Amino acid sequence: MSLSRLHEEIKKREPFASAEQEATLNLLRTSDQLQNRFGRLFRKYGLTSSQYNVLRILRGEGKPLPSLEIAERMIQVVPAITGLIDRLEKQELVERRRCHDDRRVVYVGITDKGTKLLEEMQEPVSETHIQLMGHLTQDELKELSRLLEKARTSLTDEQEKK
Repeated sequence: MSLSRLHEEIKKREPFASAEQEATLNLLRTSDQLQNRFGRLFRKYGLTSSQYNVLRILRGEGKPLPSLEIAERMIQVVPAITGLIDRLEKQELVERRRCHDDRRVVYVGITDKGTKLLEEMQEPVSETHIQLMGHLTQDELKELSRLLEKARTSLTDEQEKK
C-alpha cells in the first residue's frame, strides 16, 4: 500500500484513522498554505487577510454597511469586528457613521484611499490566485468548489440547529 502525499508531508507512519480524517487534514494543510501565501502578499500592503476581506466586501456592496453585516459576510469568522474596523479606520481606509434612527448601529464605508489600495492590489492578488490554482482545469476548479460547498453543508446545517 502506498502512502498518500499528505503522509509524506507530515511524516505520518500509521494510516489515517479514516478517509474523513485524511480529507480533513488535507483541507486544513492546504488552507494553511493558501493563507500563508496570501498573508505574505497582504502584509506588503499593510493589511491582514481579514482587513482585505472587509475592504472587498465594502467595495463590492458600493455603500456603507452595518458592522454586524460585514462580520456575517466575512470568509473567516472574526470575533472582534470592532477592533478590525478600528485598525482600518486608523489607516484611513474606512470611515464610520452612526445610524440616525438607531444610534447603536454603526455604518462602515470604504474611503477613496481604501478603494485605491484595492485597485493597486488587484493584479498581484489575481496573479496569486493563478499561481496557486492555475494548474487545475476549469472543470477541476468547479468540482473542487462543489465538493468544498458540499463539505460545508453539514457544518452550516449544524450551526443553524444551535
